[in-house]
Amino acid sequence: MALPKANRLRSRKDFQAVFREGVRRHSSHFTLRALRHQDTAANTPQQTDESHLPPAQIGISISTKVSKRAVVRNRLKRQIAAALHQLLPKLSPGWRLVIIVKPTVAEQECVTKQFLQELEQLLAKVEVLNGHS
Repeated sequence: MALPKANRLRSRKDFQAVFREGVRRHSSHFTLRALRHQDTAANTPQQTDESHLPPAQIGISISTKVSKRAVVRNRLKRQIAAALHQLLPKLSPGWRLVIIVKPTVAEQECVTKQFLQELEQLLAKVEVLNGHS
């Protein structure tokens, strides 16, 4: 299942900003880059309301080091997007995230449940999840 358009990180400029300024966390199959939305109004102490923040935006990056075959890379991207789709309600608004897939994933066959657990742990490390479970 694809991510909703509002939750997709699309522009090259956004990807570059996350890579340049975002925090980095690693797991065995993924690297997560996360960047909090910069809003001067959000920094004032009386405005703790998150309703004015944009929804979390997610991009998935898979290099040819993972697999030379586009079919394999696209399948992995769809599986990761499906796992992230289940996590969307738990994500705090205002984050831009890039999931970078490591070459070790190519050896796995359709391990969506494992992807989900690993992604959830990474998101909790960065405190992107509501409640930071």
